[in-house]
Amino acid sequence: MAKAKLFGAQNFHLSNGLEVVVIENHKAPIIKCMLWYKAGAVDEAEGKGGSAHLLEHLMFRGTKKVSGEEFDRLLKQNGVESNAFTSLDFTAYHHNADISKLELVLALEADRMENLQISDKNFALERDIVYQERKQMVDNNPSATFFEAYRNLLWQEHPYHRPVSGTSAEIKALTKSDIENFYHKYYQPNNAVLVLSGDIDLQTAKLLAEKYFGKIENKTKVAKTSFPSLANNRQAELKMSLPQITSERLVKTYVAPSYNTEKTAIYALSIFSKYLGDGETSELYKDLVLDKKLALSVSSAYDYTARSYGLFQISALPAEGVSAQELSQAVDEAVSKAVQNMSLDKINNTKDKMLSGLVYLLDNPFDAAETVGAMTAAGMSIKDIENLAQNIKSVTYQEVKTAAQNLFSQSGEVKGILSPQGAN
Repeated sequence: MAKAKLFGAQNFHLSNGLEVVVIENHKAPIIKCMLWYKAGAVDEAEGKGGSAHLLEHLMFRGTKKVSGEEFDRLLKQNGVESNAFTSLDFTAYHHNADISKLELVLALEADRMENLQISDKNFALERDIVYQERKQMVDNNPSATFFEAYRNLLWQEHPYHRPVSGTSAEIKALTKSDIENFYHKYYQPNNAVLVLSGDIDLQTAKLLAEKYFGKIENKTKVAKTSFPSLANNRQAELKMSLPQITSERLVKTYVAPSYNTEKTAIYALSIFSKYLGDGETSELYKDLVLDKKLALSVSSAYDYTARSYGLFQISALPAEGVSAQELSQAVDEAVSKAVQNMSLDKINNTKDKMLSGLVYLLDNPFDAAETVGAMTAAGMSIKDIENLAQNIKSVTYQEVKTAAQNLFSQSGEVKGILSPQGAN
């Protein structure tokens, strides 16, 4: 059991393998309950794209015990806000509730982990809804079309190239058996993390978790999805011009370490990303937006909470009269300058900002649940999560500089430029 250090998160496991994470916050009588399944688009069978997302929809359509209408009625009647999301790596179901409604939420969540019932009518209805979502949000959205092609170029044969929604053809071809197979294979206690954040203590959490989830049996042992290795130093570029686009966009992406591939590197890269392109005081923003006025916006982002590789990305919008190609060169120069001009004072200042941001998470049990849940589902230990602030503090200036140099020299770059049709 980890001692409280940052979030005060504590965890335990039921005998069936369910991991339960508890984050105590007694400032208000509220709770956020999140159930994370370590199953997403990367776990879908070949040609069965969209299975994870369609299952997420069907999880709200009722079980052998509780109909879909009754499920919705109970939650609304008790003032519970519920939703879900599917990603490449995970599917998560979350509820914001008064603490007095927690047992209701847990009862409903445990029931649909074990007793989901998919009728032919509901399957056809939700498959059509998911298909229409795909048409509206991707097929009829030019920027989404671009980023889907960009992701294919970036990830190649790695399953991260898959769209979470599946393709339109894949969605139409899905059968009820496909979804039932995915459900029985991945939706079980030994492949899930239950996060309880708010006005609850560890002992109560143990009693309730055991009461509602303890008797659920695992259907199978979940096989760990294997991920292929990607070649280093790969350079690629995608240019796309579309009539519906009104202004150019530039994106540069680097396949980077994640907690699961190289956890010692994630803290230095997190600091570097904050220093380089997070906010209006970042090096890229000051250089390209404020000083040179070559960009309307520029930012960097780094995600290490993945089951396979992480991502480091730089995004920018050119200023009027500046082409994305010109801005791309300016970004490279600004990045080089930022690495070269890195100093101990600048890195210490960046670390202070990061640590201040972590403090804000402590005040909001809902944000804490999402942050800790994502980290835990990705495989981070409670010890590493609780030591996050200390691990950031411990990174040296030279380690940040080395991590940045390694990122740009060893990871390769995939560049994307999306332009209005007819732009030079």
